[in-house]
Amino acid sequence: MQIGSMEFLSEELEENDLYILTEFFKMLGNPTRIHILFLLMEQDACVSDLAEWLGMTQSAVSHQLSLLKMSKLVRRRRDGKMIFYTLTDDHVRVVIKKGMEHILER
Repeated sequence: MQIGSMEFLSEELEENDLYILTEFFKMLGNPTRIHILFLLMEQDACVSDLAEWLGMTQSAVSHQLSLLKMSKLVRRRRDGKMIFYTLTDDHVRVVIKKGMEHILER
């Protein structure tokens, strides 16, 4: 099977790779986390801004961000006293965009 410019053969996949990939998709299996990722695709944001935009408590948003950070989908950056969250890399953006292309293809 060819994915992009890399070849992935099922026999080359290790059990741990499959586990990590499953965990990656589990993180995307929550509407709140997906919404956070969509917002971060537009701009970096702090917890209070995300909480306001989502209509959630800061504690609830912090919990979701912590899960996304552990899964390496977002990272933190400090700007003075403020901590902003951003997507880890462009791979996250591509996965979200491809997912949207898929569901909009009807």
